[in-house]
Amino acid sequence: MLKKNDIVTIDITGLTSEGNGVGRADGFAVFVPSSAVGDRLEVKIVKVNKSFAYGITENIITPSPDRCESDCPVSRKCGGCSLRHITYEAELRMKEQLVTDAFKRIGGLDVPFDEILGCNSVDGYRNKAQYPVADADGKSVFGFYAPRSHRVIPFGECRLQPSVFNEISAEVTALCDRYGIPPYNEETGGGLLRHIFIRKGFHSGEIMLCLVVKKNCADRLSPLCDEVTKKFPDIKTIVMNINPDNTNVILGKKTAVLVGNGTIHDTMCKRQVTLSPQSFYQVNTEQAERLYAIAAEYADFSGNETLLDLYCGAGTIGLSMAHRVKKLIGVEIVPQAIENAKKNAADNSIDNAEFFCGDAGTIADKFAKDGLSPDVIILDPARKGCDDMTINAVLSMAPKKVVMISCNPSTAARDCKKLCDGGYTAISGRAVDLFPRTNHVECVVLMERAF
Repeated sequence: MLKKNDIVTIDITGLTSEGNGVGRADGFAVFVPSSAVGDRLEVKIVKVNKSFAYGITENIITPSPDRCESDCPVSRKCGGCSLRHITYEAELRMKEQLVTDAFKRIGGLDVPFDEILGCNSVDGYRNKAQYPVADADGKSVFGFYAPRSHRVIPFGECRLQPSVFNEISAEVTALCDRYGIPPYNEETGGGLLRHIFIRKGFHSGEIMLCLVVKKNCADRLSPLCDEVTKKFPDIKTIVMNINPDNTNVILGKKTAVLVGNGTIHDTMCKRQVTLSPQSFYQVNTEQAERLYAIAAEYADFSGNETLLDLYCGAGTIGLSMAHRVKKLIGVEIVPQAIENAKKNAADNSIDNAEFFCGDAGTIADKFAKDGLSPDVIILDPARKGCDDMTINAVLSMAPKKVVMISCNPSTAARDCKKLCDGGYTAISGRAVDLFPRTNHVECVVLMERAF
C-alpha cells in the first residue's frame, strides 16, 4: 500500500484532462503535475485515496521526448498554464486524444474526428484577461490564482495575454496605491479593487478596462481614469462593476460607465461586433473565426434554412452565418449580450435575425411547444453543457442537423449521446485548439437526424 511521503519510481503513460501526468505504482494510479508522457520519474506521494494517489516530482530519471523548458518563470506556480513543460506538438496530440477518448468513453460514440486544428500563435492570443488584485507588503499586485487556492501569484508578463494588458494592469495598481484605493481582502471583506478586467478587439485594437470593486467609488476612480486613458489611448471605455458579495463570481450585477459608452467594437468573421463587459466572446478571435468556419461547413446551408443559435452570446456565431440562411433566431440569458446581438445585427444591416433573452432550455421548450421547426440548431453551451430541458426541446423540434460547439469534451460527449439516443447520428467532428499552453480545448461535432 502506498503511503504519504513514499518515494516511488513511475513511468508516465498518459495525461488527464487537467494536464497532469498519470502512471502506476503498487496498483495505484498516481497523478503528477508538470509531467509528460514518456517520463520516468522519482515521485514523492503527497496524498493517497482508496484507488489513486497524487505525487510531485523529486527527480527526472529519464525525460520524455515531449518535455521542454518552460518559457514562463511562474508557470509552475500559476494556475493559468498547465502545459508549458511539453512541446506544442505534444500538446496537440494530447488534446486530440482527450476529445476522442471523451466521446468513446463517456458518449460511447465512435465519431470520425478530423485532425486537430492547431493555433497559428501560442503567445498573446487572448483578447480578455481577468486579474485578481491583492496586497503584497503594502502594495497592490495583480496576477492569477495559484491552483486550487485564492493566493494571487504576481507576474511581470503573462505570455497568454497581449503585453499591453500587463502594462495597463501595472499602471492601474500603481495608481490605486497612489490614490489610496486598496485591494479587496477576501478574508476581512475590506478594501475596494477586486479584479482588473480587460478586453481588446483583435482586429480593431480597441480596449475596454473594467474595474471590479466592492462598492461604488466612482469619485475616487476619476483621477485614475484620467491618467490611464492619457497613457493608453487605445482604451476607449472604462467601466466600474460593483460586486459587494463574498463570492467566486467575478462580475456583480451593477455596472457604471466612467469613460466612453461602456462598449468596444471589433470584427468577427467580417461582421462588426459591439461588446460589453458581460458579453460572451471567444477569447481567441483568430482561432474562433476558423472554428465558426468549420461549423458553417458542417451546417452546409442552402439558403432557405431557419437557423436556431442557442447560447448565442453577442450573436457572433449566428450572425456570421445569417447571409447563408433564410432566418436566424438567437437565444441568450445575459441581457447585455442580447442587446449587443441586436445592435450587431443592425450595424451589419442584417434584417433576418431575431434575438430572445432568457434561459436556453426554457425558451427552446417554448419554441418546441409553439411548433417551431428549425432546419439547423447550433449549440454552444458553457462548460456544464446543456440541461435536459434543452436537449428534449431540440429533440422535439427535430432539426435536420445539430452542430455542437463545446469547450468541454466531457459534457459535449454526454450531450451528443443524448441526442443520438433520441435519433441523431454523429457524422463528423474536429478538435480546435483555442487555448494553447493550457489544458482546455474546443470541439465541434455535426449531428444529423437518422430518420
